[in-house]
Parts: sequence; structure tokens; C-alpha cells
Amino acid sequence: MARIFDWAVRDSTRLATVASLRQAKGRHAAFAQVTCDSAVEAAAAEAAGIELAICRARNVAEVRRGAPRMFLTAALGFAEAVTDDEILRTAFKALTDGADAVITARRLSVVSLLAAEDIPVMGHLGFVPRKSTWVGGVRAVGKTVDEAVELHHRFRRLEEAGAFAVEAELIPAPLMAELSRRSGLVTVSLGSGQGAEVVFLFTSDICGETETTPRHARRYGDLARLAREIQAERLRALTAFRQDVTAGHFPAPQETASLPQALLDEITQRLDT
Repeated sequence: MARIFDWAVRDSTRLATVASLRQAKGRHAAFAQVTCDSAVEAAAAEAAGIELAICRARNVAEVRRGAPRMFLTAALGFAEAVTDDEILRTAFKALTDGADAVITARRLSVVSLLAAEDIPVMGHLGFVPRKSTWVGGVRAVGKTVDEAVELHHRFRRLEEAGAFAVEAELIPAPLMAELSRRSGLVTVSLGSGQGAEVVFLFTSDICGETETTPRHARRYGDLARLAREIQAERLRALTAFRQDVTAGHFPAPQETASLPQALLDEITQRLDT
């Protein structure tokens, strides 16, 4: 646990810092990271001992309320921040709301723009979902010599641009270990094996919130089943309510306010006149 001042100069504590992440370089799977977009999710993750989280930039304040100690990275949305001024404004707003770093898959000059302000920047390499058309679909990246070498060059260029870390998605595990060993970046593995300092998985996949699970993920819960049960109970309750309304069983006397007959007679007399 480290004592820090955050970007709003609040006295805070963190389970990890940029410095401790860098010091862990070479220690595979030293930290765990998940996604959070609500205080409830964040509180559960922090209580579980997870050190790092990623959330949308607009949700930082909400997530920080639930997890005051996790190292929190804000994702800068492509549509929310387009120009350099918007990118900087969005980044600084997220940081003053409680984020410790930002993540972007934008051009290297954006990384340099942010890093020039001493903002800790995480890049995104390997399979980038928004850019999947360039690699022909959802697949691992780096399964040929040329592609692996190009990926290595991208790691180097990202580091030279000023990033401190990289989310490495769907890279073959042996290649991930080699790239991490050859890079000064803190590596965050999403579906790329254990050869990185941080292992990352989406909370929705961990908790089983959807009916299907990506190949790189593992379900540790079954919230989808609970959601089905909740929906079934919701339908049962709504159906019973509608039936009671039709039958005249709701509202019943105990669910309404009443008046003494004498008072009601006085009121109706007044209304009639």
C-alpha cells in the first residue's frame, strides 16, 4: 500500500502505483486487472484484492467511490475526445475525478501529447477490437514472423512515444513473453498468457454475465443465470399485478387511505355546492 496525492491533490492510498508497476517488471502475473464501470463492481473488485481496474473516462468518479485504493485507468473514448484539446481536457477531467492513468489506442502523437504532461499513458497493441478490420477479423495477432516482428516494432515505438504500459490483447503466449522481456513497458495481458506483469480480464467474463464466453476468458460465476431468474420473477410479479387489477383485488382497503363516512358526507356536500 502506498500513500500518494492524486491529481486533485487529495491525500490517498493505492494498491499499486506507476513506480511499483515498473519495479515489478519481469515478474509475470504480479498484478491483476479487471473492468469496472460502477461503484458496486469496483467495491467487489477491491474487496477481492484486485489491484488494477479500467473504466470509461466518464465513469471515473463513480468507480472511485466504490474503490478508493485500486490503481484506476481511464479509457479515453474515440468519439468523446477527438481533437488534441478534447483529448487533454478529457484526460485531465478523468485524472482529477480520481484516475491514476489513461489508456488510448490513438496515434503515437496522442501518446506523446499526454506523456508530455506527465500523464501515465497505457497503449493498446495486438488485437484492437475497433481496428479488427485491418487484421481480417477476431484473431490472435503475431502468428507469422513478419507480424511478430512488426508487433515488436510497435512496442518499441509506443515506449519511445512516452507510454509506461501497454494492453497486449490476443498475442500468442510465447510471443507475449518474448515481447515483454524485450520491452521496458509494463505489459498487461488480455488473452496473451501469463508472460506479462499484469493479467487482465473483463469483469463481465469473470462473473459470467453473458451467455457465451470468449476463448481467452474463464467464467468464475454465473450472473447470467441469476439475471434469467430475476427476469422470470419480474414477469411473475408483473403478471400477478395485472391479474389483480383486472379482478379488482388491487388496490385493497389496506393499501389505500380512508375517510370516516361523516367527513366524506361533509366533503361531498361542499363539493356539490
